[in-house]
Amino acid sequence: MAQWYELQQIDTKFLEQVHQLYDDNFPMEIRQFLAQWLEAQDWEHASSNVSLATILFHGLLSQLDDQYSRFSLESNFLLQHNIRKSKRNLQSQVGSTQSTVIIDKHGELDKKVTDVKNRALEVEQDVKNLEDLQDEYDFKYKTVQSRENEHNVQSEHLAQIELRQEKLMLQNMYITIGIKREDIVRKIGELLNITVQTQSSLINEELVEWKHRQQIACIGGPPNACLDQLQNWFTSIAKSLQQVRQQLKKLEELEQKLPRDCEDPITKNKQAFQEHTQNIFKQLIQSSFVVERQPCMPTHPQRPLVLKTGVQFTVKLRLLVKLQELNYQLKVKAVFDKDVNEKNTVKGFRKFNILGTHTKVMNMEESTNGCLAAEFRHLQLKEQKNAGCRTNEGPLIVTEELHSLTFETQLCQPALVVDLETASLPIVVISNVSQLPSGWASILWYNMLTSETKNLSFFLNPPAARWTQLSEVLSWQFSSVTKRGLHADQLNMLKEKLLGPNMNNTDEFIPWTRFCKENLNDKNFPFWLWIEGILELIKKHLLCLWNDGCIVGFISKERERALLKEKPPGTFLLRFSESSKEGAITFTWVEISQNDPVFHSVEPYTKKELSAVSFPDIIRNYKVMAAENIPENPLKFLYPDTPKDVAFGKYYSRPKEAPEPMDIDGPDRIGYIKTELISVSEVHPSRLQTAESLLPMSPDEYDDLTKLVGPAEFEIMHSYNS
Repeated sequence: MAQWYELQQIDTKFLEQVHQLYDDNFPMEIRQFLAQWLEAQDWEHASSNVSLATILFHGLLSQLDDQYSRFSLESNFLLQHNIRKSKRNLQSQVGSTQSTVIIDKHGELDKKVTDVKNRALEVEQDVKNLEDLQDEYDFKYKTVQSRENEHNVQSEHLAQIELRQEKLMLQNMYITIGIKREDIVRKIGELLNITVQTQSSLINEELVEWKHRQQIACIGGPPNACLDQLQNWFTSIAKSLQQVRQQLKKLEELEQKLPRDCEDPITKNKQAFQEHTQNIFKQLIQSSFVVERQPCMPTHPQRPLVLKTGVQFTVKLRLLVKLQELNYQLKVKAVFDKDVNEKNTVKGFRKFNILGTHTKVMNMEESTNGCLAAEFRHLQLKEQKNAGCRTNEGPLIVTEELHSLTFETQLCQPALVVDLETASLPIVVISNVSQLPSGWASILWYNMLTSETKNLSFFLNPPAARWTQLSEVLSWQFSSVTKRGLHADQLNMLKEKLLGPNMNNTDEFIPWTRFCKENLNDKNFPFWLWIEGILELIKKHLLCLWNDGCIVGFISKERERALLKEKPPGTFLLRFSESSKEGAITFTWVEISQNDPVFHSVEPYTKKELSAVSFPDIIRNYKVMAAENIPENPLKFLYPDTPKDVAFGKYYSRPKEAPEPMDIDGPDRIGYIKTELISVSEVHPSRLQTAESLLPMSPDEYDDLTKLVGPAEFEIMHSYNS
């Protein structure tokens, strides 16, 4: 925070200008609390890099969450209020800017769709007027013909004059009919051109963006916006095109009722219009057939697109064109690996059969909002063991094989048959749940780096990822299952793990093998499996502590010591072990020896230990042997300065109520003192000043210790009266 410190030293007359730079949206106190973090970020680079700017914005929000948690532990209500207000203001500012852009864009598209709708209605009305005019002309023409035959006999002079006037009126009507036909044809041409432009925006922009958002949501990113708005637009265009098709039929009938010369605009344009309208409608219908919810096992809702053989999965389809005449008319069939089987996309892939009900009829009762949908709820895959299945010569490991689930149906209307097909995002098929982490890594990598839906050979030559991309996705893995993502300091530590301590500040590339296949430094496991183990540990045993910001989590030893060395003795922080594949957490505290800070870390706790005793209780009851062989708890303050019991008190196990007096029915009845397991380090920290870690006492060492200390000390160490 050198810049902020120097700023406070400037002449008083300039400080007023500093005050004016800060307002309620970003108050000065927030600038001071976050000074160190703010000054460590590359804001200049972020100003021209949207991805980095997004990461820093979410990092800023995480920093505010950390400060909020800190002041919550200190019961500082006023600062809590100010921080929450600042966060809300920042979110509303950014959200408002983004919303304005989206609203403007959607508003423009909405105008275009409405224009198509209004033009179609106008054409419909013009055709109705033309029909009325032709009917009137036909009636008067026949009347004149009848009178002409009658008047030829009588040869009355007056009648002949009236007849000529009526013929002249008929001639004018005939000309008017021709003009109206030309006008209608012109309007239909303009309508189709505008429809093509609007439909192109829907299909090539809005639908593509929705599909990309769906990919992001699948890998833990922000939830995807619902399809209702897209459905409204698609349906409106479809109805307008249906109207045009109907009006073209009507025009053909009117043409036949009143044939004209070869220059008749209807005669010249009707076939081209019919073909053009049909092609546009086909494209719209085909594009509107989408996978609304990607394949997912209900047992692992946050890991879509990874399917285990023999386990049921669900998938939901939707037609964005909602027309009542299509209800219960579209029978959908699910086909697995259609492209692989038909085109031999990748040699050596395993083959699977779909079990369960793999045909469904789309209907409007399948969803709560009445859209045209079909949901497959009972599908599962079975590998074809004896049907030319995968051999050891396959180019990819199992979790790099990408498969596809295709859905086919056919729309049949008078003079129109449209084949519809859509496919899920690429799928990884596993046969053992132990393959799930690696399978999920493949799904992350694919959807992070490409928007293609059928590149099943992606992992034959997977591209590298930029750190800005990967860091955002890593943060999503935490925020999607907890209330807190990763802030910039934590991400920097992970970047160092992947790229080494000599990394520069550029947006470096991380290869796929480095992320998921190569062992991490001197460890016997790759980076991603280490992260996955920590995620599982958080979800099962540390969720509340992580959400509250009690866990620093990812921090290098150098950074850890830098944070603790200036703190009072007994200050400790919680971090994840770097040596455990399955995920483990440890704590490090600082002591003072001969005026120098000494750091101690315990052997990490894994899910095995945390399944028996909660981590807050471990912290509460942790002991080291002090002077006179009396155990004491060295943990006093959670970094930066929160008293231990304030930070963790609400998570301590509450003592059970005192038991009722026991009824003594005989001499053999015994009352027991309730015991509680605690962690004890066997030696005093002063004897371990150069040690990297303190190990919880083994059972054999514990037995030896009970022989050395007195009964009173033994009871203190071993049990607590309830």
